[in-house]
Amino acid sequence: MNKIYVVSLAVAFAWSATTIFGAEGSAENTSAATSKKDDGKKEDTKTATALPDATRKPVLVTNTVAIAGQNITYTVETGMLPLLKTDGSTRASVFYIAYAKAGETNPSTRPLTFCFNGGPGSSSVWLHLGGLGPRRVKLNDDGTMPQPPFGLVDNDYSILHATDLVFIDPVATGYSRPAKDEKADQFFGQSGDVESVGEFIRLWTTRNLRWRSPKFLCGESYGVFRAAGLVEHLHARYGMYLNGLMLVSGLLDFATLRESRDNDLPALVFLPTLTATAQFHKKLPADLQRDLPKALAEAREFIKSEYPSALLQGAALPLAQRQAIAAKLARLTGLPAKVIEDHDLRVSTSTFRELLLRDEGLIVGRFDSRITGRDADKTSFSPRFDPSYAVTYGPFSAAMNAYVREELKFESDLPYEILTDGGPWNYDARNSYPSVADRLGAAMSQNPYLRVLVLAGLRDLACPLDGIRHSIDHLQLDPMLRKNITYAEYESGHMMYVNLPDLKKLQKDLVGFVRP
Repeated sequence: MNKIYVVSLAVAFAWSATTIFGAEGSAENTSAATSKKDDGKKEDTKTATALPDATRKPVLVTNTVAIAGQNITYTVETGMLPLLKTDGSTRASVFYIAYAKAGETNPSTRPLTFCFNGGPGSSSVWLHLGGLGPRRVKLNDDGTMPQPPFGLVDNDYSILHATDLVFIDPVATGYSRPAKDEKADQFFGQSGDVESVGEFIRLWTTRNLRWRSPKFLCGESYGVFRAAGLVEHLHARYGMYLNGLMLVSGLLDFATLRESRDNDLPALVFLPTLTATAQFHKKLPADLQRDLPKALAEAREFIKSEYPSALLQGAALPLAQRQAIAAKLARLTGLPAKVIEDHDLRVSTSTFRELLLRDEGLIVGRFDSRITGRDADKTSFSPRFDPSYAVTYGPFSAAMNAYVREELKFESDLPYEILTDGGPWNYDARNSYPSVADRLGAAMSQNPYLRVLVLAGLRDLACPLDGIRHSIDHLQLDPMLRKNITYAEYESGHMMYVNLPDLKKLQKDLVGFVRP
């Protein structure tokens, strides 16, 4: 297995300018796209307002893509939907891109999936142009960055043949904005976020006559946290029962992620991911290096037995046991035992990313630990940037900005906010870690037909699989309902769809979930 490198945020990735994703979208498809108003007349997009809001008509475009060996003709609707106050006035306009398969005789019964990413403060561009939509960002097959300029290709591995898709940009992301005189921070919190996205889903479903459709949510990263809150909110507020949740690279409880001296849980749940990363970079002992399942099994057994006991004892742990635990962690992480002892047996993800390949002058990616970069600072115990984010940000930004205006014919002079901090986020938690595990458990208990698919990359150092698995294993849920939860693992990281072999598997897993 070859290591994957990226030089830095500021230097173009030059070792491979070639991809085998295929030719970019054909001129026939893009030139034949038709922009229409609801009355069927061609819209003059040149006169469209530079600052669009929900009063503007959506733009409709028709195109065709080959998916799973069949040509799929689809309509894509790009527009803004209002979030309404109780008096009917608008408090925000939410940008969305919705895809519907053409020629369906009864579209109200066709599966419908609402998709969003996380952040908080992220647009839906990653799921949209990374894996699920009919067009995707043109990257190298292993998920690394080709030489600029960047482009799009048809997505043979979209799931549009199995479900219609609605990509939602929460307020302050994409082109979504609060209305005049409305404060954006009312949306910057766990409750405000769930309520606003839930209102969008209700109104879009109502306007498009889709209440009878089988409905799914697909969220990534913090979008998983949002989805778990949404499924309970939609149920309780609107009586909207969902068929399934697709939880991509996410979390349900921040206790699994917040690394600190008084929280031992992250040290435990991150360890299998550290092991998978060390194995990819050939830093494990020979017996573990040649057998990843054995290495992961050993790591998972260790975090259930010896390791938590050692962390619980703290300074009371006898020296001999401390040294034995450090040696075991060195075996499972590829770091020197002395480094582990110096860090009090807790290997933070930042320290691991900085030190694993320091002798090679490399740092390890956070979103995808297969990907490495060069950071000139050799004195720090944490990298200055994430090389795995660096290889995706530019291609996704260029692709989205070109796609919306050139192919979808939607014009706005606002910047498309791919990722924004949005200001302070209110997690609705005091003296505790934010969690939506109870809300998910409640929704599953009240709707026994609700199914959950958990998808995670083995090399994700942002949201490890064992973190969300821990949360799900601790749900207050009747044993009979646990059969509704399934898992899918991938070789890469957080955005597993940028790695072509994982994208192929992702399509199969998601289609199988939508069509049980």
